[in-house]
Amino acid sequence: MDSVSFKLPRDVVARLESLARDEDVSVGQIIRLAIERDFHRRDGFKSHPRTTETLLAPIRTKVRDDFLNAEDWGALKTGLIDKGFSLREAGGGLALHDAITGRFLCRTSELGFGYPTLLRRFKGPFPGHSHTWLLDRIREVPIYVRA
Repeated sequence: MDSVSFKLPRDVVARLESLARDEDVSVGQIIRLAIERDFHRRDGFKSHPRTTETLLAPIRTKVRDDFLNAEDWGALKTGLIDKGFSLREAGGGLALHDAITGRFLCRTSELGFGYPTLLRRFKGPFPGHSHTWLLDRIREVPIYVRA
């Protein structure tokens, strides 16, 4: 490991020392874990490249009926799991993943089922999705004013 030196405010150092003491680890370990968590969080924001139509076509064929016939999020998730897929939050939408390996396959919007459309249809956000404000946005009713 390389050594790095930097300055921190006294109150931050005191907090780090307190956390380290409570967890019986070094201040360095607390900082390294915090950095690892931040890297993991940031890596989750990276967008996946667009999936090619060659890969999308067979996936779309397998899951199309599940997306069209599901009456709620639970039914959709169950239908997809039965076929070896899982849904996960991906930025402001959803992505389809391999249920066993967790490998990203495509965005649901690439299959023709965008998150806003599913939000409207199921009348609520995907369970655990952090972008609940999208529901408020799609519920907004435009106001027409005549001059």
